[in-house]
Amino acid sequence: MASSRPALIALTALAPVSWGTTYAVTTEFLPADRPLFTGLMRALPAGLLLLALARVLPRGAWWWKAAVLGALNIGAFFPLLFLSAYRLPGGMAAVVGSAGPLFVAGLAALLLGQRPTGRTLLTGAVAAFGVSLVVLRAAGALDALGLLAALAATVSMSAGTVLTQRWGRPAGVGPLALTGWQLTAGGLLIAPLAFLVEGAPPALDGRAAGGYLYLAVANTAVAYWLWFRGIGRLTATQVTFLGPLSPLTAAVVGWAALGQALTPVQLVGMGLAFGATVAGQIGARSKAAPRTLSFSEKNDRKDSMDVTDGALRR
Repeated sequence: MASSRPALIALTALAPVSWGTTYAVTTEFLPADRPLFTGLMRALPAGLLLLALARVLPRGAWWWKAAVLGALNIGAFFPLLFLSAYRLPGGMAAVVGSAGPLFVAGLAALLLGQRPTGRTLLTGAVAAFGVSLVVLRAAGALDALGLLAALAATVSMSAGTVLTQRWGRPAGVGPLALTGWQLTAGGLLIAPLAFLVEGAPPALDGRAAGGYLYLAVANTAVAYWLWFRGIGRLTATQVTFLGPLSPLTAAVVGWAALGQALTPVQLVGMGLAFGATVAGQIGARSKAAPRTLSFSEKNDRKDSMDVTDGALRR
């Protein structure tokens, strides 16, 4: 298991790397000013595709659990993220989002009983500072609604990450089905909002159709499957420390594909953020057992032991 952990981390890291291409694809291929429709096209087709592949529907309590996770990770997160990106200057939304490890550390302490270490808090602060050096541009007036939306988006995704680990997966259900449930639930939540706010869908040419296809399949279906798969096998803090790879990838794509220059300050920030990402993995790994049980698995094992102990006493 120990030898496979680096490969698992690398595969999970492909999710935020893929998300880092979203901005370039949106600006270069998709219709302008349609953030909710774009969120809908990312989530619902991907969710339906994964449902068709998994052929498993929720049962019992997992109907509402899937709805809650879908709302936190997709349905609320996408609109809030787009709202903050449109209303905040430069990369301020990305800076707020890079504080995700700190939010996850706090929520993991409350919901999972995982107390954050000083190293975790310091590493999270360094990651956020590094991202700020990469994405912040000339100062501008901060929009209160945009800032609140960015904070809410970060808290929403952080809560979804922690709850995904707390609840685990139902017996016999793989990450493919769990991802499909969440994307479908989130897409259905976004759909009425998109049509109410933005009206009828825009006409799409081949370029836009290709962009939406990429977002739905590679950027969402595959990326979120890898992300939730990683959440099920790594610690919540360990997974969220991969988040800064998204704005770092966006900066690299902007430089390589869009001709955007990288300044020395940005390069220093990239080094700090990437170093913090690596440190977050090493710190979590050193405290992890070769086979780390999820919160739900621990509860199942505890329940089993309690039943056995009660039977012996009787």
